[in-house]
Amino acid sequence: MRAILIAAALLTGAPAVQALPASPATGQTQPPASAFEQDRQAILAQVGDYRVRFDMRETVGLQADYQPLEPKRSGGTEIVRIVYDTGDRISLQHILVMYHQGQTILVKHWRQDWAYQPETVLTYAGPNQWTLTPVSAEERRGAWSQTVWQTDDSPRYGGVGRWSYDNGMTVWTSGPTWRPLARRDAVRNPVYDRYLGTNRHVIRPGGWVHIQDNVKMTGRNGGGPQAVVQEDVVNTYDASTAFEPKPGDDYWAATKDYWAEVRAAWDAVIAREGGVHVQEVAETGAVTSAPLMDLADQINAGTLTAQAAVERGRALIADATRR
Repeated sequence: MRAILIAAALLTGAPAVQALPASPATGQTQPPASAFEQDRQAILAQVGDYRVRFDMRETVGLQADYQPLEPKRSGGTEIVRIVYDTGDRISLQHILVMYHQGQTILVKHWRQDWAYQPETVLTYAGPNQWTLTPVSAEERRGAWSQTVWQTDDSPRYGGVGRWSYDNGMTVWTSGPTWRPLARRDAVRNPVYDRYLGTNRHVIRPGGWVHIQDNVKMTGRNGGGPQAVVQEDVVNTYDASTAFEPKPGDDYWAATKDYWAEVRAAWDAVIAREGGVHVQEVAETGAVTSAPLMDLADQINAGTLTAQAAVERGRALIADATRR
């Protein structure tokens, strides 16, 4: 039922409510003191309250017997908040705050972690496996890694790129990165089983845009991965005062300590193993997603203490990553 409500809310978006004061952090940057600080301000400009439009289009079939799907569009309202900012490391948490038929629907969405001149980056290595990949001195010079995590803070993909400021545009562009199928594709059991994608984050007046250039690939036929179809994804974040962000902020205030311990548990496995093995699930991303999210919901509802949830969450991650 929860999944049905979320899907409905994403398709319809949020109805307008009373206007709220604009978020001062949204899309605003201060004059940079250095290239490093200019990059930092670009990353932090993604913080705010947004109406989001998700536009996904398979554009070019790359195999004779494959017909590209019809475009898929959805939308919703989402807040982006700072988890931590230590200077050369910044973490941003996305939380969907949606309203549907009188109900408020909260979903801890994806998380993006940024690291300046990283020595390693966590990359997708094929079904159920992520690996810490070394970043050469030349590749990391002046660069930032972006690691994207799923709703339960299990990994999704990571890449390295640089911010550029040419022609009046503020853009971060990654190198090509492998990534697992998104839910929209995984639930259909398609012929492809992974993406090779390039990310761009473009800061623009009143918001920002996340652009993905994905080649959907199959590795099921033996040999190396084969391209099936090109997909263009444009996710647009427009600053909005037409929804009430407080439920999302209240959720984060109630659960952030729990999620900090969940992140620490994942990080410990990754550091110890040089990566992580966890079973992918089409509907939720990872086998840990539903139970870890449910524990947070119980904390937010006041039916479970954070400490009890942390203990159960650690056990879930330990079991799911045991090989």
